[in-house]
Amino acid sequence: MKITKAVILAAGLGTRVLPASKAIPKEMLNIVDKPAIQYLVEEAAAAGITDILIITNRGKQVIEDHFDYAYELEDNLKGNPDKKELYDSVHSIADLANLYYIRQKETKGTAHALLKAESFVGGEPFALIFGDDVIISEDPVTAQLIRAYEKYGKCTVGVNECPREDIGKYCSLAVSPLEERIMNVHGLIEKPKDDEIMSLYAILGRYVLNADIFDYIRNTPPNARTGEVFITDALDTMAKDGKLTAVDFIGDRYDMGNKLGIMQANCALALRHPEIGAQFAAYLKQLVKEI
Repeated sequence: MKITKAVILAAGLGTRVLPASKAIPKEMLNIVDKPAIQYLVEEAAAAGITDILIITNRGKQVIEDHFDYAYELEDNLKGNPDKKELYDSVHSIADLANLYYIRQKETKGTAHALLKAESFVGGEPFALIFGDDVIISEDPVTAQLIRAYEKYGKCTVGVNECPREDIGKYCSLAVSPLEERIMNVHGLIEKPKDDEIMSLYAILGRYVLNADIFDYIRNTPPNARTGEVFITDALDTMAKDGKLTAVDFIGDRYDMGNKLGIMQANCALALRHPEIGAQFAAYLKQLVKEI
């Protein structure tokens, strides 16, 4: 079955980037001239996704507005022949995919949010994208995972190796090789302590799942410390049942949930930007001399 649906989790409070996220959702913070969430929608669309459910919460109406037509603005741009390229870039945002929205009315973690997508998924396999993780690559990471799902018929997660000092911020996977860049997953642990690290591979915001995940989540007990159900705990059971693979994806990942990640993303993509790239590179070279 061709995968045409994706779910983007954008319901977090953005506490790590306060005060910027007090009035502006962290998913709408800019990377140069586009909000972070637009990069996610563009990635999904480039991977063949046609229908996207964005799970939000209160105060994030601006996300819906961004992916809608802005008639007054567009009419103003359309009437100026010097701004046709700008008009095209604004107008095309609403046509990237069919977008749907639902609110997570209570902040109870990512697994609770994902359960809100069950009726949208409708028993089909789907891509899951975390709103914090912008990944830039020529071959969309979502497409890399879809190919692995289609080949092996198992749910799959996007992973990279992390520095040992950082692995405790994410999760750690027990893996064995299947082929180049694709692995079987035998177990996962969320935010491992040093003596719990299984490998330096961690999931970094990309998944291709089937509808089985919803039953796994419902059958997973809440974390004793937080009271939340972690997706990784549900995936750990799935892995132990022999139903999970991982793709060591190719791409540059930026964590838009923290201040350093935001600055890294802006610097990296500003250098590639056709309008300002050369000038920004010259500025950085001069700035480095002054440090």
